[in-house]
Order: sequence, then structure tokens, then C-alpha cells
Amino acid sequence: MKTIRILLSVALLLVFTGFLNAQENDEAPKYITRTTMHWNMEKDDFKMADWKAIEKEYLDKVVMKNEHIMGASFFMHQFTDDNSTLEYVQTFGSWEAIEKAAQRSSELAKEAWPDDDARAEFFKKRNDFYSNEHSDEIYSIIDGAKPLAEMPTKDLTLYLRISHFAFPEDGTMKEWKELRDERLEKVVHKNEFVLGYYPSTHYYGADRTEFIEAFYVENLASLEKMLDRSPELAKEAWSDEEREERWEKGSKYYTGVHEDYIYTYVSGLSK
Repeated sequence: MKTIRILLSVALLLVFTGFLNAQENDEAPKYITRTTMHWNMEKDDFKMADWKAIEKEYLDKVVMKNEHIMGASFFMHQFTDDNSTLEYVQTFGSWEAIEKAAQRSSELAKEAWPDDDARAEFFKKRNDFYSNEHSDEIYSIIDGAKPLAEMPTKDLTLYLRISHFAFPEDGTMKEWKELRDERLEKVVHKNEFVLGYYPSTHYYGADRTEFIEAFYVENLASLEKMLDRSPELAKEAWSDEEREERWEKGSKYYTGVHEDYIYTYVSGLSK
């Protein structure tokens, strides 16, 4: 795909971001938990409206009241390798908050449904939308985000790019930071089609080389425009010789392997 190949060259120098710890303030989220769930494909009476209603009830009665959860969102498959997947992402201000959130959610559930039978019935209905299969990853949030201006009131398209670090022995933080900071300023943050950009890196999970970049755009048409706009901004920022030099300096910080996923951000089900 032409635009994906273009993005590979444009975003190359971003992939070393994970080597730098984020300089966050104490109130900013620092960790992301990502739970990959799967729809119950054997559920005959599945209705999207019913799923949204039950998750909205849980959001209002538990998630929104849980002081340890800073943010939470659902993302549905749009273009991925498995149409049954559903991503549930939460953000936390500390490692301790991740541990406390589960206990607090259990307490809030008992407050919301004090009757044991009623509570069991609610979670039976909720769990019936999902299969038993799921996987979990924890990522560390790093600096360089282009935050969404406000909580979205409509569904958005999320382009998720997972790159892999090479950990070069001859790499230096100084070189990487100079390349990365300038790239963020002149390309990513100036791209008018990027509504939001959030980078994170592996913290706990299956692959320590992962570097995740999440791009929020309005729709698929905007994604195509975003990908076309990035090389234009790079040409405006640097000459051909400068871009070639930057490519040579930055290529050692990545393996060249990456995966691309496109999800739908589900509005109305976020904290």
C-alpha cells in the first residue's frame, strides 16, 4: 500500500522514542493496560445497542467512580488480522494504581448491585458478549503526545502502528533526542489531519521491543490524507540531503519490522 510505505520513511525516526522515559507531571497518566478481548461469535442474539447499553451502565456505575482509573476506552476492529477482536484500554497514574483499581472496581460493583443475585445476573449478561479468550499488555506512556483537543463525541478512526527497537550499540541518547524532537515538532504535531497522537513503549508483556504509536483521525479518508501530508511536511522542513542524512542516522534505531492496525474508537464509552 503506497501510503503505508510512505509512512515508513516519514515515521522512521520516531521509533526510538521508547528509549527515553517520559517527563510527565505527577497528575499525568504513566501506564496503559491493553486487554485484547474477543466477541462471543456464538451469541445468536447479539445487538450492538445492547452491548453499548450494558457497558455504559458499567462505565457509569464503576469505571467513572473508580479514582484509580484515569481513562478508559473501547476500540473495535476495522482493519486488523482478526475481526473478532475488541481492545479495551485503560490509563493509570502509577503502578500502584493498576493494582488498586481492580479492588476498587469490585467494591464499586457491590455498591452498584448490592444484591448478590442481581450483581451475578448483570455480569453474566455482560460477559456473554465476550469469549473466554483474552490477552493483556502493559505499556509505559512517553512524552511527545499531541493530545486530543476534547473528549470525542463521535466515533473516530485509530491508526495503530507497532514498530520494534533494534537497541544499537553505537546509538546515543543525544543523537536520538535531537532527531526525534525535531521530527515531532515539524511533522507529527504540524499534521492537521492528526487529531491526536499518543506514543508508548513496552513495559510488561510478550515483546520488550514494541513501540506503539496511536494516531487519531476523523475517518479513513483523513487517514489517507494524514499519510500523504507527512512526507510533504518533511520536505518542507528539510532538504533532500538533510532527509537522507537523517535517514542514515536514524535507521540503526529500528529493525524495519512493523505492524499496522486500524480500529474504531467507540464514542460514549470512554472516561
